[in-house]
Amino acid sequence: MPAVEVSRLAKRYTSTAGISDISFTAERRAVTALLGRNGAGKTTTVEICCGLRRRDSGTVRVLDRDPVAAHQELVQRVGVMPQAGGSSASGIYPSARVREVMELFAAQYAHPLAPAALLERLDLTSVAATPWRRLSGGEQQRVSLALALVGRPELVFLDEPTAGLDVHARRTAWDLIRELRSSGVAIILTTHALDEAEQLADAVVILDGGRVLATGSPADLTRGTTPELHFTAPPGLDVAALTAALPNDATANETAPGHYAVGPRVDPEVIAAVTAWCAQHGVMADNLTTASRSLESVFLDLTSAEGSP
Repeated sequence: MPAVEVSRLAKRYTSTAGISDISFTAERRAVTALLGRNGAGKTTTVEICCGLRRRDSGTVRVLDRDPVAAHQELVQRVGVMPQAGGSSASGIYPSARVREVMELFAAQYAHPLAPAALLERLDLTSVAATPWRRLSGGEQQRVSLALALVGRPELVFLDEPTAGLDVHARRTAWDLIRELRSSGVAIILTTHALDEAEQLADAVVILDGGRVLATGSPADLTRGTTPELHFTAPPGLDVAALTAALPNDATANETAPGHYAVGPRVDPEVIAAVTAWCAQHGVMADNLTTASRSLESVFLDLTSAEGSP
């Protein structure tokens, strides 16, 4: 059986549209990434799957159980890392110390991981005696991740697990997610970081306006797309001026600080125009490559087609 099956899921609110038609399957031993802008329905979907919010219609099966009716059973089998938002989001008292919280959570499970080992794995040993309220945002994120994993879950929901983490902590979280998948854990991950989804996900579900726009592996979603030109240069280039210098309706975007993409198609004329513009403005363009479009480009195209700003 899949880890999670969602069919025609809908949840309505009085002030917002909520979600109207979401269907997807998350397999065991796999990372499934839910992608979407703020308000697309990612967190609502995760909360329904966790049994924390009731659906209005549709069906949801989590480890072949109804997440509301079997909530007490699933608590022992499912780990949840909520979206960052302070102690209330994670259920942690502000004055509670990290080691105390880990040991308290571990005591709720029959066969937990060793709290000390998990703290060391996430580089939290040095703050084990620190109260929650005195942790940095990144440290709170790592503690929340540890709490989601301490019960040895079969399935774990991670709602933006690397938000606010520095580069090293982010890589540690990525490595841990890969290890979980290799050990047989199913992972549902929500993220705004498209590179994170491209690196980690076996399957991607793109949401917008409370419904599913596309599903598939990152390779499936980018296969057959026209190539883009990628290069690195100092961050903050005037991409509007560069776009104005490009032929054939090509556009330039800074996808991350110092990383640039030119598309939607690339030919010798476009490459020549990019290098000429860079030379004219004294810019050293490094690592020029042509490759299939990234998941980020596909995501932006899909959501823009739906009327996104």
